[in-house]
Amino acid sequence: MAAPHRLRVARLAAPRAAPQAQSLFTALAPYASLPQRSRGRRMAEAVASDRNAFQRDRDRIVHSTAFRRLVYKTQVFLNHEGDLFRTRLTHSLEVAQLARSMARGLGLHEDLVEALALAHDLGHTPFGHAGQDALNACMQPYGGFEHNLQSLRVVDVLEQRYPQFDGLNLSFETREGILKHCSMRVARHMESLEPAGVAHRFVAGYQASLEAQLCNLADEIAYNAHDVDDGVRSGLISLEQLMGLTLVRHFHDEAVREYPSLPGMGRRRLLSEVLRRMLSAQVHDLLRTTKARVARAGAADAWQARQGPALVGFSPSMRAAITELKRFLLRALYRHEQVLVQTQRGKTVVHELFTVYAQRPVEMPPEYAQRADTHRAVADYVAGMTDRFAMREHERLTGRRLFA
Repeated sequence: MAAPHRLRVARLAAPRAAPQAQSLFTALAPYASLPQRSRGRRMAEAVASDRNAFQRDRDRIVHSTAFRRLVYKTQVFLNHEGDLFRTRLTHSLEVAQLARSMARGLGLHEDLVEALALAHDLGHTPFGHAGQDALNACMQPYGGFEHNLQSLRVVDVLEQRYPQFDGLNLSFETREGILKHCSMRVARHMESLEPAGVAHRFVAGYQASLEAQLCNLADEIAYNAHDVDDGVRSGLISLEQLMGLTLVRHFHDEAVREYPSLPGMGRRRLLSEVLRRMLSAQVHDLLRTTKARVARAGAADAWQARQGPALVGFSPSMRAAITELKRFLLRALYRHEQVLVQTQRGKTVVHELFTVYAQRPVEMPPEYAQRADTHRAVADYVAGMTDRFAMREHERLTGRRLFA
């Protein structure tokens, strides 16, 4: 059995009262993305007098139809399985809170980070990753499907709110940050359609903005913590199982030493305290590690900060502990028999919906049924569905009810 990771966690000093004259806001660092230096929007618009470009992006995302649909899209547990489990919407809000807090600590642009956090899952299918896998399998002969690319497609094309343009017409920096990853083949194709555009960094080999790097790790911190919480709440994993993990054991023991009566207050309160400490430790580790990397890189501005290796990250010991936690969740929760039964039903719903719509496009709303690219139209329509709407449509079209 491998030796446990030795996790180094900095002791947090008691907070000191801030001087009265100290600003409540941290000044932007030289390497922060600046809205006044934005590369602009695909369709030119007049500059708003009361909001910067990234604030406008955030506001457009929050008011979008795709954002509202996230409330009924699966995170791990299907939306109808319990009122307290996370959905894609609550997950996105948790990511935004974490990302914005860390952005302030690093002097990055909070509005851009928040916009990216709120938009990062807009392209997710119903039934979580299972729905994506099913839709990707259906779309293999027609270019495939990937939820990250779909998020960009949502804000560029699919949202229909403005008379002047399709999509939300977001700033370049927000669009580029939404595109977290893509294959070289896809990147080159996107580059041919939008030279020096949002996929150019994959072709040219430079990093995402520090705001985008930060949002990606805030996403990881958030889902690791709340998937543990939801997993224990569901009864599929237990606190005893979690005690074999470096992060959980360390902060469980620390909390019990500080509050000896905590185990007698109930497992919900105990787990909440452990998760709170885990979150804080990851945040402080990321801030400390990133500041050291940025200082070594000596980046004078946002562009220079993107030229070498990624600067936002965890220390090696924290990364090892997080990897251990992720492997446990994959094995014990995401591949739990009860979860797999539900996700397999979700895959069946997505596959059969795709088949019916491809054969009978008239079953879709006219804006999808009348498009020439039938299969991509079907993918767009199915991907935009909530879990419960997909269930209802499947029952209407097949006469079968797969979920109670």
